[in-house]
Amino acid sequence: MLDKGEYFRRWAQLHGGYDPAAHLLSRTWLTTVYAVARHCRGVPPLCITAAGVVVAIAVPLLAARGWVVLAAVAVLASGFLDSLDGAVAVGTARDTRLGFVLDSVADRVSDTAYVLAFFVLGAPGWLCATAAGLCALQEYLRARAAAAGMTVIGIVTVFERPTRIVLAALVLAGCAFPGVSTALAGAGATAWAALAAAGLGQLTRAVHRALS
Repeated sequence: MLDKGEYFRRWAQLHGGYDPAAHLLSRTWLTTVYAVARHCRGVPPLCITAAGVVVAIAVPLLAARGWVVLAAVAVLASGFLDSLDGAVAVGTARDTRLGFVLDSVADRVSDTAYVLAFFVLGAPGWLCATAAGLCALQEYLRARAAAAGMTVIGIVTVFERPTRIVLAALVLAGCAFPGVSTALAGAGATAWAALAAAGLGQLTRAVHRALS
């Protein structure tokens, strides 16, 4: 297992040069994930990725049963597993191009599952579809920009994976209060769509600067 300093350096290389140690939240989060990854170094990273997807898919199923607090916990658990698989892969030098692609696909499945939970709790279908579509479009733009030669991260937008996880967990936890689930689910889908649109705009400008 790489030491923490080397892990941070390797993580930065794989994320367009973004330095996680420069910011308190990212440094604290990755330090926590690294500490757990040290005890999971014998587990295949793809198994952790698959476990994260399974937990994410459980989110709308739990929400449909009315178990919204458990759904919120599942969101946080899937987010942690999403970070853990990368930490194990990087820390044990088992990161591969296939793993990178599968991890990205797993993230999109998880994002969609979170929005689907808003739908089953009463948010309008068209709004949820818009929210999920804008979020996916941001990541598609980032992937195509990288394929076109954009080698730096460009920008950390207002709606990256950690923000999506926190938003979904807070909305689902709030839906535990009687009589507010439909309204709160709609508000969550609206916030998701608005933030995704803002993030897409930020990334579009960054891609234009980098590639024009």
